[in-house]
Amino acid sequence: LSLYSSPARETKYVENPQTELEEGVSRLRHAMEPYTAWCQMELTGSSKANVDKSLCSDFFSEGYEFLQKPPAGFYPRLGVIGFAGIVGLFLARGSKIKKLVYPAGLMGVATSMYYPQQAVAIAKVAGTQLYDWSLQGYIAVESLWKDN
Repeated sequence: LSLYSSPARETKYVENPQTELEEGVSRLRHAMEPYTAWCQMELTGSSKANVDKSLCSDFFSEGYEFLQKPPAGFYPRLGVIGFAGIVGLFLARGSKIKKLVYPAGLMGVATSMYYPQQAVAIAKVAGTQLYDWSLQGYIAVESLWKDN
């Protein structure tokens, strides 16, 4: 027999409050719910021909086939590109703009090392788009300046 009486243990489960990230993911999931439900309805239809014609099944089947039979060296390249993004996040301490620019920039550099032809094509298109946008901005500012 114990000389001391032990107090009655009353345990109560307390749920941790949601963080901002969890709330953001929850809002995103609720916003995307109609679209995912539509894709699930299309994919789980009774007719196989109907499923083969749907947009979702084409998109997912192509991605699935690509990941089942990737080109040689795809996964190591993907790992290097992903690691470049993580290094960018590590280097981007401080401002939020750095957290957007550094990972995207380093991933872009890593991707352009492995896919130089596609990088040149994207750079040409992006360059012409940037030139067009800057020209439109210049014209808008010039028209505002002349009006005043």
